[in-house]
Amino acid sequence: MRRGAPRAVAAEVVAELVGRGYVDDAAFARHWVLTRAARGYGAARLRAELRARGVPAPLIDAALAALEGDDQLEQARAVARRRLPALRRGKPERAAARLRDHLTRRGYPASVVARVLKECVGVGDADEC
Repeated sequence: MRRGAPRAVAAEVVAELVGRGYVDDAAFARHWVLTRAARGYGAARLRAELRARGVPAPLIDAALAALEGDDQLEQARAVARRRLPALRRGKPERAAARLRDHLTRRGYPASVVARVLKECVGVGDADEC
């Protein structure tokens, strides 16, 4: 319709695409969550990204259900292990604040960020996170 097609034609085309399985918001949300979570993004960020793409809230909740619990903690630890050496090279006294900000921007819950900071900051070797 944005490109000038009549409302009836647009509705028919969308119905045809949905019927063939080409338009599936639930499958899109699941795929988005799996691929972005594998790259180190947390639930809050993924929720915001899906919301910005027009995915309905119930479908977002269903897609994010797989990310609950220890899975997010392990992902946040992995992100911290990758990022912490670079943060310590700059200004070591700012490493904790910068790691906190990085994990928060990545979309991890405050409880997970606090736990990862407690485990990783002040540890001599980043592999101990």
